[in-house]
Amino acid sequence: MNPPKIRVLVVDDSAVVRKLVSTALAADPEIEVVGTAVDPYAARDQIVALAPDVLTLDLEMPRMDGLTFLRILMAQRPMPVVVMSSLTQNGSDCAWEALRLGAVDVLGKPGGVWSMGDFGPQLAAKVKAAAGARLHPMPDGAPPISGVVAPRHPRALILLGASTGGTEALRAVLTRLPDGLPPIAIVQHIPAVFSRAFAERLDQMCAFKVVEARDGDVLRPGEAYVAPGDFHLLLRWQDEHYRAQVVAGPPVWHQRPAVDLLLKSAADAGAGARTIAGVLTGMGKDGAEGLLRLRDRGAITFAQDEATSVVYGMPRVAWETGAAQRQVALTRMPEFICRQVESLGTRRAAAPSLRP
Repeated sequence: MNPPKIRVLVVDDSAVVRKLVSTALAADPEIEVVGTAVDPYAARDQIVALAPDVLTLDLEMPRMDGLTFLRILMAQRPMPVVVMSSLTQNGSDCAWEALRLGAVDVLGKPGGVWSMGDFGPQLAAKVKAAAGARLHPMPDGAPPISGVVAPRHPRALILLGASTGGTEALRAVLTRLPDGLPPIAIVQHIPAVFSRAFAERLDQMCAFKVVEARDGDVLRPGEAYVAPGDFHLLLRWQDEHYRAQVVAGPPVWHQRPAVDLLLKSAADAGAGARTIAGVLTGMGKDGAEGLLRLRDRGAITFAQDEATSVVYGMPRVAWETGAAQRQVALTRMPEFICRQVESLGTRRAAAPSLRP
């Protein structure tokens, strides 16, 4: 017996966009569009009548904007929401506010840089991930941890990868970390137009500098580097520093940027016993292979636990394949990373792996 289809309600004031989104989702045999709504008032009635599993929500609508509706929805009837945002600076700012309010994921509106061939599969994947999401509030407001003594070894490195639910999970972790840690390289599965705004938002909130990575950047202590959307972020070792390589290339696990490519490139560049690497919430299996390669090189590896993951996909695979040495709750992750950073100065290079 086939599992029930994912029931989706499409909310957008544009008849053209409602049609494009509905057509794109209807092409997936696991999804059923049960209705459309022109604004939040109509959406409210449709939610009661149709009980959809997932909502796609435009943020720029008459009578009531999407952010106001999302705030009310999450307070009164929480449900998985995929936000559709315009490809502008204002659209990016609104998208990050929507994620803070509880939206599961964000996607640029169809048209412009999107072809329908690209848009449909991306939207369907986000809807499927949202359908299995756990909705719970993210930790917020705590100050950075103090008193951490970080080694100044040139090989010290922190690597983090995430997908669905990852923007808020990363915010919760990074804003608790102190300045002066080893360089941090981050891959978050994110549309191209939103990655710079994501880095800028984190930069305003964190105790250290956060930037969108550029090709050739030297990774420096006390700085974090976010992979640009639609490009892979790789690392190489040159002149006693890790350097960023920002490249195109085909998607890996249907993702660009891909967590696996960052982690594998770090391992191949010599990252090992002085590296801390973790895979956070997300659908699929991206990151597990790279994490295993790093563990074989002696790195400290971890995965987010099931209870605090919005989507326990990537962390599950990393744990079940043995790539992650331990599972860590999101609320305990900042302290865990800081403890491991302090241990890096006393660690020795790992013996060669015996894995085939």
